[in-house]
Amino acid sequence: MSLRLLQHRGADGTLSVVAAQGERAAVVPGATSVRALALAAIEAGQRLAQAVEAAGEGAAIDLQAEFAAGRFVSPISHEDPAHLVMTGTGLTHLGSAEGRDKMHREAASAETQTDSMRMFLEGVEGGKPAAGKAGQQPEWFYKGDGTQLVGPGEPLAMPAFAQDGGEEPELAGIYLIGPDGTPHRLGLCLANEFSDHVTERHNYLWLAHSKLRQAALGPELLVGEAPRDVRGASRIVRNGETLWEKPFLSGEDNMSHSLANLEYHHFKYALFRRPGDIHVHFFGTATLSFSDGIRTQEGDVFEIEAAPFTLPLRNPLAREAAQAVTVGVL
Repeated sequence: MSLRLLQHRGADGTLSVVAAQGERAAVVPGATSVRALALAAIEAGQRLAQAVEAAGEGAAIDLQAEFAAGRFVSPISHEDPAHLVMTGTGLTHLGSAEGRDKMHREAASAETQTDSMRMFLEGVEGGKPAAGKAGQQPEWFYKGDGTQLVGPGEPLAMPAFAQDGGEEPELAGIYLIGPDGTPHRLGLCLANEFSDHVTERHNYLWLAHSKLRQAALGPELLVGEAPRDVRGASRIVRNGETLWEKPFLSGEDNMSHSLANLEYHHFKYALFRRPGDIHVHFFGTATLSFSDGIRTQEGDVFEIEAAPFTLPLRNPLAREAAQAVTVGVL
């Protein structure tokens, strides 16, 4: 049975770690955060699951009741949000080129492959190299730091200047950089990578702009070996009714890249191996409502669910107020 870790915010603001297997859940004694628990595991030479077992079992937790009460926050955090880095890779899933190719074909002739299709096909050919080998590098993008991370139930807010706020249902890898600079994968989370697809469609060179948005993580961190086949659903609810719904597939069996290859091409850069930092890395998706002609509105609710996660990720869409930006000269 899969071990999941959650971060629980008590009525007094105290943060604690909850370990869950199935519907059975309990507080992990002495753990003040998932990051602190992971650092202790690295120091003790333990796997994260071993550290949880060694800590014993605290008070029982009713998962569904605490989730309904909104007491589960993002399952990973850093005391200094500047040391939590959010990045991602695209065109990594079988079928993921279709929507992106449609988006960018307006800028290409009918006889010309888009850059998206070329990158996708290169990933299909070389994205799953033999163990210990580096394969084709994927599309890569930066999303922001920990100030952009949104927890379950919280609004996903697009900037006032955004042209679109669209969901991207994904798995995200959660990593902690050890004291010696070694990246450690703590586990996987359900995620909504959240992008501005209208901005991206205008010109592919605006991809970087379209990705500088908030992103949400589901309440559970799935610990241990990554499942190869993850199946669930992504939907948009408007005024209490389902506006759009589609199957959500992930895991290596549904991907053109291996996780190891995506991890190598991210952590090959020394600046991403700074001891103590947290990395949230989004692995991509093949499921977008935007590709089906859906235009989201403020108040829409994004819902993502997939086994072996037991709790869904839900976030309403909001828009931030406009802010004046001035640059002074010293």
